[in-house]
Amino acid sequence: MSDPVDGPDVTAIWYGLVVDITKSIGEFPSTVPNCRAYDPCFAGEFAVILDHGMRAMLERQEDVFYYVTLMNENYAQPSLPAGVEGDIIKGLYRFGTHQPQSKTGERVRLLGSGTILREVIAAAELLATEWNVEAEVWSATSFAELDREAREAERWSRLHPAEPARTSHIAQCLAGSDPVIAASDYVRAWPQLAGTHIEAPLTVLGTDGFG
Repeated sequence: MSDPVDGPDVTAIWYGLVVDITKSIGEFPSTVPNCRAYDPCFAGEFAVILDHGMRAMLERQEDVFYYVTLMNENYAQPSLPAGVEGDIIKGLYRFGTHQPQSKTGERVRLLGSGTILREVIAAAELLATEWNVEAEVWSATSFAELDREAREAERWSRLHPAEPARTSHIAQCLAGSDPVIAASDYVRAWPQLAGTHIEAPLTVLGTDGFG
């Protein structure tokens, strides 16, 4: 067990669980094969990831370590929807849906990773109330895990051409042609990594050019 690192930019390490509250290098751990990188927004998401990670490393003795990025902002922590624990670990779950008063048939899926999910929720409310657009809100707890699992599904399908192709988690969640908009505190290439595995039109908003 390593002692937490002191200083204004804090990265703490406990039993293979790396908790970064600087949000400075969130993308890079995902390039390490046995690193499981997560970017949760809410405490409930973090609790699920912490429990899963500790069981994987300490109970099942898996050769992995977990990199979790957290922020030190103060905001309300809502309860999680029922039964989403498995999807949190896979990297994507539906947080909620905002229905307009007058249905126009227009529908969009909004993705947010980390604390920017709060802005995604606000955008969904605005779309529903001001523009009569139905907006689903999805929390992307790990674009890295979404991409990893999708590539594994593609590889399995390629090696087993006589079997029905496997569908990745992100493809199942975001099936259909309704547009998808993903917002990230990182550069746009980060969400696009997982976005290549869906057929719906994808627009990514990132922090390219800032910081």
